[in-house]
Amino acid sequence: MLDLMPSLGAWRPAVSGQRCAVATIVAAGGSVPRPLGTSMVVSEQGDVLGSLSGGCVEGAVVQAALEVMRDGGSRLESFGYSAEDAFAVGLTCGGELEVHIQPFQSTSTAGLDLALLNTVGSLPSSMALLRRLDAAGGAMVVPDPAGFSVLDSPELLGLLGGDAAVIRAAAAQVEPLLRGGRTGLVRLAAVEGCSTPGPEPITLFVESRLPAARMLIFGANDFGAALLPAGKLLGYDVTLCDARPAFSSQGRFLAADQTVTDWPHRYLAAEAAAGRIDSRAVVCVLTHDPKFDIPLLETALSLDLAYVGAMGSRRSHRQRIDGLLEGGTPAEALERLHSPIGLDLGAITPAEVAVSITAEILATRASHGGPGVASLKDGTGPIHRADPRSNNETPQENPWT
Repeated sequence: MLDLMPSLGAWRPAVSGQRCAVATIVAAGGSVPRPLGTSMVVSEQGDVLGSLSGGCVEGAVVQAALEVMRDGGSRLESFGYSAEDAFAVGLTCGGELEVHIQPFQSTSTAGLDLALLNTVGSLPSSMALLRRLDAAGGAMVVPDPAGFSVLDSPELLGLLGGDAAVIRAAAAQVEPLLRGGRTGLVRLAAVEGCSTPGPEPITLFVESRLPAARMLIFGANDFGAALLPAGKLLGYDVTLCDARPAFSSQGRFLAADQTVTDWPHRYLAAEAAAGRIDSRAVVCVLTHDPKFDIPLLETALSLDLAYVGAMGSRRSHRQRIDGLLEGGTPAEALERLHSPIGLDLGAITPAEVAVSITAEILATRASHGGPGVASLKDGTGPIHRADPRSNNETPQENPWT
């Protein structure tokens, strides 16, 4: 729902005070087209804002939303693939969706209505929306997800009903979602010892948004220039850092959110000390120079980062590992280092290497390497095989990758 909030202020049905219903994907399994938290708003006259699946279930959701507005309650609809009935409403991709549908009206001042009104047209970079999906209903906006504490929030305590066991369960499950900028369904009654005041369990849907995660690219070279737009395409706040002014000041790096001329390890340590690096950050070391690489990797591997990758040949990698071990980097920390950097996609050009790196970042973020795709760090053979676009049939070691 967070993505649609800024648009509500300009959407005529909401502005005119029509009754509306919000349909949100709250659970998903298998192959589905959109992630948790994706929402669609339907007006009482059948106008639609947003999309849930690209077309395969929208019609049924609109019909259910109109019924919800007539009935005044909320409901949970399930959609999946039916092999028996080719004309059944479902997902042809074979996945399963649970869609929660509830009414709201822009002229109301309670629950979800008030939560949406408080953010219409002015969605900040950091905020969260908490909705109670069971019969009790209710919603609240969290302006600072990273610093939110369940126990220090009278509004959430009131939303949950005050049961001590429920509060403890909420603190354990809700706070990690908020602080990680993630979306998820929290069923508090599933926790042993919890008692709920009503006939159905307390169920919260948490949508959290934090400022964009950072990608720090060290190395103002062709590979850094190719990785920069790829990182921005994935939504990262991209910093390009190089100690050499003649390189970092080149116009091809102006698209970076920040361009820094400083010793890489010194800059990374200062950013971490200032609290501007969190566990979602990724570090890509493309300098391919031991005097930069070793101190930078020592610093990076001492931090809680989502991804640390370093460019270099297998020979360079072995020398780098020896240098890090001699410098006191623990062997277990080296397990987190992606070197040589990227997935084994046969990348050759800087643009292809950028795809390889971002693919590995995505696979690492999803905690798997992908079917049939191996990280270069886990391989043993040459990084570059013969380029099918050339007449060169001899595998080559690229000194940069």
